[in-house]
Amino acid sequence: VFLAFLVFAVASSARADAGWTEVGPVLELTPSIQGRYVVKIGVTQNQSGCREKQMFYQDYSDRGADHMYRALLEAIGSGKKVRVFVTGLCELQGHSQISSVTVLM
Repeated sequence: VFLAFLVFAVASSARADAGWTEVGPVLELTPSIQGRYVVKIGVTQNQSGCREKQMFYQDYSDRGADHMYRALLEAIGSGKKVRVFVTGLCELQGHSQISSVTVLM
C-alpha cells in the first residue's frame, strides 16, 4: 500500500496543469550539451505546479525549439518581457517544460 502511494505521489508531481505563465523578464538563458536549454523568467507563479516556479526548459529536438530560443535571445537583447506556455510536464530538477514563447512590448 505504501509503495502504491509513493508511486502515485511521484507520478502526480511529474505532471500538472498546462497554460500561460504571467509576464516577466528573462533573467537567464543557459544552452547546454544535455540536449536542452534552460531559461529563468522573473515570474512569481506558473500553472505547471513544478517545484521551481521561475525555471523552464525546452529540448533542442522539439519542433520550434530554435525559434523559441531566438525569441528568448531577442527579449534579453531588447529588454522586453515574455510569457511562456507550460505543458504541465516537470523534469527531475523541478523545471517546467515549455512549448511556446511570446515576446511582449
